[in-house]
Formats: sequence, structure tokens, C-alpha cells
Amino acid sequence: MIGPLEITANAAATIAILLAGRNSIHTWWTGMLGCALFTVLFFQARLYADVVLQVFFVVSSAVGWRQWLRGDRGHELAVAPADFRSLAWTVPAGLAASLAYGALLHYWTDAYAPFLDSAVLVFSVIAQLLLMGRRIENWLFWLAVNSVAVPLYASRGLYLTAGLYAVYWVNAVVAWRWWRRLARQPGELAPAQRAGA
Repeated sequence: MIGPLEITANAAATIAILLAGRNSIHTWWTGMLGCALFTVLFFQARLYADVVLQVFFVVSSAVGWRQWLRGDRGHELAVAPADFRSLAWTVPAGLAASLAYGALLHYWTDAYAPFLDSAVLVFSVIAQLLLMGRRIENWLFWLAVNSVAVPLYASRGLYLTAGLYAVYWVNAVVAWRWWRRLARQPGELAPAQRAGA
């Protein structure tokens, strides 16, 4: 059964994710609100890796908000591709971390689907760090995360959350294309940015 907590958490998260896709700084405070609510929701669902992830999102959103406000050495933090060398080790390291944390949850807690839950955690952290730096590839990692999260959340009866993560999957495709265009035109800000949004 879909309760008020799940509805409110998803509403705040959806607003934040759509704002991130539009490269709007308001993604950060709306995301902090949604993540705080998801912390409680996922704890109730025994998705403990997701609880840790939401706490990370709250803290990293505060840092991301500051980074986007202050920019890079006094200049606006530009939308740009990530360095390929730094990405080359990211996937194998992410898989190893997912297996290690999944094993920890499997042997020491009553976690549901600990390895899938851990993969959502680890690759969400990677995606969030890339988003904080305004790196285009963050959206590719969000695509992978959402591909795992949709069936995982549905299997716990979090149907609204699973449905919205399917929408977030589509948003990640659209945002990836939008951010690639922004990176090709570094002097052109998104309409939301020009308006101060």
C-alpha cells in the first residue's frame, strides 16, 4: 500500500531530479528534502544500503549546492565530460565495492537483496559525485542505477517509487542529451540558469 511518506518522498525527489536535468541549482535543496524522507522509507523496507545512500545524498547535496554556487576558482562550474582515465577504473572499483558491501549486509543483517541494494548504493555515489562536478557521464550512471532500482523497489512493494524510478530513467536519457548540448556550447546557460532558477 502506498502511504503518505512514500508519496511525499517521491514528490520531492522527482522535483529535484527534474531540476538536475535542467541544470538548476535548486536541485540540491529539494533533493535534500526528498532524501531525508527516503531515509525513513527505506529503513522501514529494510533496504539498509539505501538508507546509507540517502544520508550520503543529504550531505553531498549540501556540498554540491556550495560547489555550484561558488564555481571553479571564481568561474561558473561548467558542464563538461569527465576524464576518461578517471572513469576507466570507476566501473571495476564500483563492482568490487558492491560485492564487498553486499557480502557485509548478507552476513550481518536481515537486508533484502543485499547485493543489488549495494550496487544501487555504490553506483549512485559515483553518479552523485559526477553530478556535483557537473560531469555529463553522471546521467549514464543514473541510467544503470535506475535499471537495477526499478525491479528492486517493485519487489519490496514500493510501486510508486519503482514507477517514478522508471520515469527517472527516461529523464536521465533526456538530461544526458541536454547536458551534452550544454557542454558543446559552454557560454550558453540553460534557460533555468539565466532566469536564476
